[in-house]
Amino acid sequence: MKMLQEPSSRFIKLRCQKCKNEQIIFGKPSRTVNCLVCDSTLAEASGGKGKIKARILEVLE
Repeated sequence: MKMLQEPSSRFIKLRCQKCKNEQIIFGKPSRTVNCLVCDSTLAEASGGKGKIKARILEVLE
């Protein structure tokens, strides 16, 4: 029987500090992620885990 590895990255639910919009993003973004409502920066790419600039509400499995 072959065992599967669990992924090292997760999806994250964030709340924009400016407009309070909730948005789900990938934990390791490859580019800057902006809020869909007010266009403020939620996360920035950093070559691995993203630099989160919003409030983390939940880490999704």
